[in-house]
Amino acid sequence: MKIERIETIPYSIPYTKPLAFASGEVTDAEHVLVRIHTDEGLTGVADIPPRPYTYGETQDSVLAIINKVFAPAIVGLDPLERGKIHRILARTVHNQTARGGLDIALWDIIGKAASIPVSALLGGYATEMNVSHMLGFKPAPELLDEALRVRSEYGITTFKLKVGRKPLILDIEACHTLRDGLGPDIDLYLDANRGWTANEAFEVLRRTETVGLSLLEEPCDAKEAMSRRRLVDKSPIPIVGDESVPTAGDVSRELLSGGCNAVSIKTARSGFTEAQQILGLCTGLGVDVVMGNQIDTQIGTLATVAFGAAHEATSRRAGELSNYLDMSDDLLADPIVIRDGKILVPQVPGLGVEIANEKLERYRQDK
Repeated sequence: MKIERIETIPYSIPYTKPLAFASGEVTDAEHVLVRIHTDEGLTGVADIPPRPYTYGETQDSVLAIINKVFAPAIVGLDPLERGKIHRILARTVHNQTARGGLDIALWDIIGKAASIPVSALLGGYATEMNVSHMLGFKPAPELLDEALRVRSEYGITTFKLKVGRKPLILDIEACHTLRDGLGPDIDLYLDANRGWTANEAFEVLRRTETVGLSLLEEPCDAKEAMSRRRLVDKSPIPIVGDESVPTAGDVSRELLSGGCNAVSIKTARSGFTEAQQILGLCTGLGVDVVMGNQIDTQIGTLATVAFGAAHEATSRRAGELSNYLDMSDDLLADPIVIRDGKILVPQVPGLGVEIANEKLERYRQDK
């Protein structure tokens, strides 16, 4: 089997509301659908979410790096030769989501060729994954209303609150409001997207110590090295690395230097192959992991579910899988269902991604 061609399709789907957080705001999912076609008729599919404020990639840069650099170098290779393909892709630095998307599409082909779900190939630990729902920047009463609705409608009992606002009291009040309104059994954790300094994060932790938070993600820029190490050392809850740990090398640096003591794994930026390397580092060192979200579509969510359900360590915590609920539409022909706070792994060969072609034609931007 050989890679015959790589197809990249830019598309844009509006969100039902702007999603705001400390490092940026998105109003539309301006993504790239990538399809790797083989000479045996099998096609691997993945969704690539460029995030210029996080990784420096844009929709145009993803298209350019795949079409002009990656595709010419790997067309003609066997998709099973992942090691050789990754050596070629690694010659180009950065471009995390472009490389991650190609890797996921390769795994989709392998699963289809073997007639096995990708999640089973990756580890097959579970057939479902618990869902965590992200709450963006809103007044505290509105955040509580959303959380109550999501819990009632989908059975979700884990919430990630985006923080990093100024003044700090906005986020502090939101934490207390959510805990008071949702009760003691809800898992609540924070993500500041580098919006605070380490000392500001200390202040928030001090003023929310009765809330029962479980994690604090990327509280400040990892370049604030000394204060961040002090925060990690003194914090009563794990400090999660996210933007600071996009690669396995970054993970090892931050863990060994004390820059974080938990890690967010995002398949959109690492693919499955490097995500396995990251998970191996974390489990070997006894470090907690959480499956993160790149404001993914349903296609990207299926990839996260496949990887998260495949391993025991990534199944311990609810994965961030519900951002697609804020999209006005999607490209999947068979939409994802969240029931009792869980998403099931599709029991079909590959990842289970079937594109609704009429929707792709409606939203694609290269016509």
